[in-house]
Amino acid sequence: TANLGMEAEREPLLGNRTSESREWDIVETEEHYKSRWRSIRILYLTMFLSSVGFSIVIMSIWPYLQKIDQTADASFLGWVIASFSLGQMVASPMFGLWSNYRPRKEPLTVSILISVAANCLYAYVHLPASHNKYYMLFARGLVGFGAASTDEVQVPQGNIDQVAVVATNILFFVILFIFALFETIITPLTMDMYAWTQEQAVLYDGIILAALGIEAVVILLGVKLLSKKIGERAILLGGLIVVWVGFFILLPWGNQFPKIQWEDLHNNSIPNTTFGEIIIDIWNSPREDHNERPTGCPIEQAWCLYTPVIHLAQFLTSAVLIGIGYPVCNLMSYTLYSKILGPKPQGVYMGWLTASGSGARILGPVFISQVYAHWGPRWAFGLVCGMVVFTITLLGVVYKRLIAFSIRYGRIQE
Repeated sequence: TANLGMEAEREPLLGNRTSESREWDIVETEEHYKSRWRSIRILYLTMFLSSVGFSIVIMSIWPYLQKIDQTADASFLGWVIASFSLGQMVASPMFGLWSNYRPRKEPLTVSILISVAANCLYAYVHLPASHNKYYMLFARGLVGFGAASTDEVQVPQGNIDQVAVVATNILFFVILFIFALFETIITPLTMDMYAWTQEQAVLYDGIILAALGIEAVVILLGVKLLSKKIGERAILLGGLIVVWVGFFILLPWGNQFPKIQWEDLHNNSIPNTTFGEIIIDIWNSPREDHNERPTGCPIEQAWCLYTPVIHLAQFLTSAVLIGIGYPVCNLMSYTLYSKILGPKPQGVYMGWLTASGSGARILGPVFISQVYAHWGPRWAFGLVCGMVVFTITLLGVVYKRLIAFSIRYGRIQE
């Protein structure tokens, strides 16, 4: 059993195009092989450009939202970011079903046109006289709808392991959930902890995410070689452990507290809480110049008064570890899922996987914005650590079932 599992994990994702070792293998011509790889490279470019656009927008949403609508708070930020994934979650199964029964160019073209129109709307949400935050909410949802998409192949017999399918979807959900909340909270967190201005947060956090992107490229190249030796399941487990360590490091500690933002503080009032010397130190701290926008941790977030600051070294170390663990887990989830499905038509199944990831991107930003705003980083990141422990436990339970379709079908035949 162990040998079969390792064999399954080391199988090339696209298969051997000349292999005739099993009756369900499909022999493709040289022309089809070249055509397939041309299509794959075009999709690589499309995904690259899409990801670049997403990265540019995600870092600027919070400052942009504050600029166009002063009534928007950190809680509403979670809904704006989640709206993208809500649209994607609704559209993914639809586009997946469409791609199974019609030429793939149709849903792809429609999704690109929707994305272009939605991004144009997003660029001009500052023009209406009021309710701008709701226009932004709608625009991001429409972008997600447009972001939701392999020739159909008929296979002999063999049923897909539905337990493995469901388990992989759950694993993928948690993985996307965790990273979605990280990229959502990075701008508010750094502005609160380090008193960065909006411009500084967009610039510095953008540099950090760019560095994580470069790190991910290097990591994924190494993972390709490592997976041949120890298999995808073991790498997925290792990636989850690294992510857990990354979020554990983010838990605040020490006796240094963040700088307090004094905006909207009237009549020298403070939250109805007594914190001894902490309050005295904060009260005596210098105010911002009235000509400048205040920076620091907002006074209305009561936890700012008693939660230790997350040191920059903590944050950067955590970002590096999460930047290692997330791409590894993401890639291994996709790889295992595709192998579990085998050469069956994958449009609808992939649509459900994308939908589960979109669901994570809906709940992740909403969860982190609410917990962070009301209870602070200690509760937020502590709960995330608990979720990762749950995910590792689930992986251990279904570990033996996450094998390739060909291996499972071979066992059934035997």
